Amino acid sequence: MGRGGENLRCQGRVKRMTKKPASLDELKSRYDSMIGFTPPKIAKRLELGMRVDPDLVTALEDWRIAALTPDALDQKTVQLMAFAILLVQTSEAAANHAKAAIKAGATLEELHAAAGIAALFRGVAAFNMAGEILAGLFPE
Repeated sequence: MGRGGENLRCQGRVKRMTKKPASLDELKSRYDSMIGFTPPKIAKRLELGMRVDPDLVTALEDWRIAALTPDALDQKTVQLMAFAILLVQTSEAAANHAKAAIKAGATLEELHAAAGIAALFRGVAAFNMAGEILAGLFPE
């Protein structure tokens, strides 16, 4: 079962819980500490999810934090990787991870290099998206 969780039967399925669900404020504070704010789309998703299924939302957010805070990588590297991966997907969430990378000490040059790697695998669309994001974050 792992990590001291307990099995719960709920409508024919087994749920594993390691603790009680987090509060909405606690979940939002995770984004605040990593990015500097809770993006509006994420805030809406958290608010709805906490009303509908707080166990699921807590589990997903716990997984997100575990993946984004590995012991083997520093935050700047994690956020540069997330930025590049999201550029490859042409996801607007790339902007949030660019902000988190800057907060963790990344430079324009490092973000631009990550965008170049993303462009190699996605093409010009990723590089165009990066240009738009970085021009907004690093005005002349």
